[in-house]
Amino acid sequence: MDFDLLLKGILLGLSIAAPVGPIGVLCIRRTLSLGILNGFISGLGAATADSIYGGMAAFGITIISNFLLESQFYLHLIGGLFLVYLGYKTFRSLPAEKAAEINAKGLIGAYTSTLILTLTNPLTIMMFLGVFAGLGLEGTTYASACFIVLGVFIGSALWWLILSEITNCMRSKLNSSQLLWINRMSGLIILGFGLSSLIKL
Repeated sequence: MDFDLLLKGILLGLSIAAPVGPIGVLCIRRTLSLGILNGFISGLGAATADSIYGGMAAFGITIISNFLLESQFYLHLIGGLFLVYLGYKTFRSLPAEKAAEINAKGLIGAYTSTLILTLTNPLTIMMFLGVFAGLGLEGTTYASACFIVLGVFIGSALWWLILSEITNCMRSKLNSSQLLWINRMSGLIILGFGLSSLIKL
């Protein structure tokens, strides 16, 4: 029973992380410019946020989820402005000649930025609530909920590992002009997501 819940959580984490949105574009760009570890750690920030929202849905923490939904205007405003800033910065950045040296400060920044960006989309919890209801997982015990949330984190983290690994394999086949083009396209896409978020306010 617990293994089935873990497997459902993994599939849920994979399915929610896989669609390429602003976080996916950001992780691809960071993998290309800063290396696979930076891209993967960025993805783990998003996986943590998915787990937090999955936990709220699984444990039925309605007080927190209601607060987040009521505050979604400000969260979307913050998230939208942050995406616009990241998009502009990405568009203007030059491709790195080599992968950046690994340091704790850079990895912490990569993790926290994607964690915050993912958490500024409180409608994610509505997605989890809908999926949980569809799978008949609402009202589960605390032990069962823990297995589901663990599965969500594993599934989401697995997706970011796959994405950063594939992107890293492509990196060696790209020249500096192609990387510059990718930076500009990525910047425009991230900027577009940010402007879209602000327009919907």
